[in-house]
Amino acid sequence: MGSDVILHALATLPSSPGVYRMLGSGGEALYVGKARSLKKRVVAYTQPHRLPERLRRMVSETSSVEIVTTHTEAEALLLEANLIKRLKPKYNILLRDDKSYPWLMITHHPRFARLTKHRGTQTRDASYWGPFASAWSVNQTIQALQKVFLIRTCADTVFANRSRPCLLYQIKRCSAPCVGRISEADYAELVGQARGFLSGRAGTVQQDLARDMEAASEALEFERAAAIRDRIRGLTHIQGSDVINPESIADADLIAIHQAAGQSCVQVFFIRGGRNNGNRSFFPSQARGEDAADVLAAFITQFYDDKTPPALILLNHPLAEAGLLAEALTLKADRKVEIAVPQRGEKLAVIKHAETNAREAMERKLAESAGQEKLLAATAALFGLDRSPERIEVYDNSHIMGSSPYGVMIVAGPEGLMKAAYRKFSIKSAMAPGDDFAMMREVLTRRFSRAMAEDPDRAGGTWPDLVIIDGGAGQLSAAQSVLDDLGISDLTLVAVAKGPDRDAGREWFHLAGQAPFQLPARDPVLYFLQRLRDEAHRYAITTHRAARSRKISSSELDEIEGIGAARKRALLNHFGSARGVRQAGLRDLEAVSGINRTIAQIVYDHFNSNTKPR
Repeated sequence: MGSDVILHALATLPSSPGVYRMLGSGGEALYVGKARSLKKRVVAYTQPHRLPERLRRMVSETSSVEIVTTHTEAEALLLEANLIKRLKPKYNILLRDDKSYPWLMITHHPRFARLTKHRGTQTRDASYWGPFASAWSVNQTIQALQKVFLIRTCADTVFANRSRPCLLYQIKRCSAPCVGRISEADYAELVGQARGFLSGRAGTVQQDLARDMEAASEALEFERAAAIRDRIRGLTHIQGSDVINPESIADADLIAIHQAAGQSCVQVFFIRGGRNNGNRSFFPSQARGEDAADVLAAFITQFYDDKTPPALILLNHPLAEAGLLAEALTLKADRKVEIAVPQRGEKLAVIKHAETNAREAMERKLAESAGQEKLLAATAALFGLDRSPERIEVYDNSHIMGSSPYGVMIVAGPEGLMKAAYRKFSIKSAMAPGDDFAMMREVLTRRFSRAMAEDPDRAGGTWPDLVIIDGGAGQLSAAQSVLDDLGISDLTLVAVAKGPDRDAGREWFHLAGQAPFQLPARDPVLYFLQRLRDEAHRYAITTHRAARSRKISSSELDEIEGIGAARKRALLNHFGSARGVRQAGLRDLEAVSGINRTIAQIVYDHFNSNTKPR
């Protein structure tokens, strides 16, 4: 173990670029790093006294070393970022960014394109602009574009079945191509203008609109001229240039870091086409006490692991290997990417603005953490815990008369709600409809049986210090029996029963061996526990509704081999329902777009196995 293992591995390490992984006794990744020369880099770990405390602990736990060689150091940097995000090593600085970013999309509709928000895989049948920092940012942009370019946002199924204009036409947010209020050529011109604006050619679009307004005015088409004037005003409004919408920057990401109390906050602003697409705050984990340049470099490599970087990245702090990072991102984007720390002008102003946002986000987080620590300490005192809980698990169930039953677990700790640790449990056991006791027993049995198998020594931080369940003495007894059967005797269990008439503030708390009690109506700990209970209830309801929706949306077509989502949609759109498909003749099925003769025969045979084709 430790430096001796690393010293032994050095004998076979090459001097070429690559990525090394320090592995623990169970084969888990402790640390991932890249190097221009693997031998020269890894030798540093044989002298632990020269390493920071975090890496000294890593070396002491290392039982083996694995490497992957690459052609260049830039390739090694990209591979390192990929492995860190995938393996989440215990001693690397980690970016927690598990959400996809929304994009603005204009479809390549053969006649009337659609403007909408998009997440997920991008296809060739649409054009995309983004990313945006949040759904709110892209929705605001769509609303602004509707006012200026009057492009439809409705789904194709709605568009195809309208017989009169919708409200958006009445409030001048759509040109109503669905009912022929605009010609195909004029609508295509609107779409072209929108594409030009989103691609950074706002000035050209505005000149074209001004020319059209003058022509309409000269032709005495005053109503049309007034409509174009309103569009120009809307375009001028969303083009406003300031520190938020910098005039001199077309496409760039602004990345600023602020450090306080040993923690780091990284703020990212997305600038596309000279417009601000929103911003997000990130708090990298395992970065306590690390240098700002190291945190920022680790953040950038992981941030762009699954997204294409823009041509320009502006930072508020210089990086030791900025040239190497730019080379790696250029390799990833397949075009030149520049990384710069601005010193003057508008670029300096915008990066200072991002830095201010990073500082304010950090201040808010520290204030929330201080309040959270006080609440956790008070919770520990209330329930007789030895120390403030690092992990609180709250359980709840949801169903309707026993249908689509689900149990859920939410988790909270010093940093607040830990949503990455939330879990759903689809109830699998046969039980009486609505048997909440049986549901709770199954959920807790599955949760703690797995915990005992995966982390019997409780060293991984996945065991709770406090378990809260929704219910009264009966639920507490059911939960306690599960733990007793598993041989777990040192977990604190609390059942929270709703008060009379289910009034918030009148809850009863049940603990084994104690009489039930209530807390004063304005007790901060009561509010804290109510929020946890309500979050568990919200998550349970959301999970149940999603399951129920999936069940409702399923049909007989799901049982037919060879019928995927696209063919199912084509059949349902053509016949209106699964019943219509079932009653269709073979020739009718063959007439459906995307359904060939072979598939039509399979569908027909599924519903008419004992009859002859019509």
